[in-house]
Amino acid sequence: MAVLKVTPSKDTPKRDIAASFGSHRLGLSDALVWALAIFAYFFLGAYHQLGTQVIIMIILALSLDLAIGYSGIESLGHAVFFGIGAYAAALFALNVLSEPLTGLVVGGLAAGAFGFVTGLLVLRVRGLTQVILTIAIGAVVLQVATTWKSVTGGDDGLAGYQVAPILGRYSFDLYGHTAYLYSLCVLAFVFALARILVNSPFGYVLRGIRDNDQRMRMLGVPVAARLLLIYSISAAIAGVAGAISAQVTGLVATDSLSFLLSGNVLIMLLIGGMGRLTGAFIGGIIFVIFSDRAAAIDPFNWLFMLGGLLILAVRFTPQGVGPWIDRMGGYLLDRRRKP
Repeated sequence: MAVLKVTPSKDTPKRDIAASFGSHRLGLSDALVWALAIFAYFFLGAYHQLGTQVIIMIILALSLDLAIGYSGIESLGHAVFFGIGAYAAALFALNVLSEPLTGLVVGGLAAGAFGFVTGLLVLRVRGLTQVILTIAIGAVVLQVATTWKSVTGGDDGLAGYQVAPILGRYSFDLYGHTAYLYSLCVLAFVFALARILVNSPFGYVLRGIRDNDQRMRMLGVPVAARLLLIYSISAAIAGVAGAISAQVTGLVATDSLSFLLSGNVLIMLLIGGMGRLTGAFIGGIIFVIFSDRAAAIDPFNWLFMLGGLLILAVRFTPQGVGPWIDRMGGYLLDRRRKP
């Protein structure tokens, strides 16, 4: 009887990373959003600051998608991690070191640690109870930030801190050019990390837990530990988004912890599509730009227009705009190939 001997390759980790990138080819929507993000720098003109806000919201939406879209963790309080990251980065710049990359790490670690601690409580329940619990945690932190004026500045916000040039060379300018490129580089890193994560065996386990957690438990998967890990990672990424916001704006206000921000990020995912990384891109771009233009047209009724956009998106693209773009692209390519 022949015995097949398998010798593991020394470069298996490298192959796993390459497989994580290559296991899902970039679709039409993926290519479009990255091309738009890169080339927008040269055409934004006076709107680089708006572009930076779009990128920050994309990073925040990506973090929420890892929790909801890929893992089935139901949250309506994700802004709490964004706010904690923002306050941590601002306080670090004010009292310790103004170097932005270090502040970015501090913001992410602070939010990730808070996500780990609160995840021990949040992930013990499911469904509506889990949603309410995330809202309650966000409300408690918001109240603490509002009343602890000596640290957070209360309703006036936290300001007066300076952020040093990036790598000691690139200062944040009034026009937002440096901020845009800085946030875009962070987005590229976060996207690469998320892509490796969701296309790895760990990512497939998360999808299995999302679809049927009882079956995964029967297969011997430590469901609670896996969910706690992804929840902490998701919180850390949200904290990074908050840290960028604090660094490029020079102000952290209590609305960075608000329920409204949590709801807005969820709307972005509904528009772009959950469970696909570029859904955060598409939803973030559409939501932020549409909100900005609608508020400029009618400052009093722009929320009415935003509600109409959401209704149209859910009605005609229930899975999100991203999958619809891919389907339309495939349809057009098929028609072009036919004689």
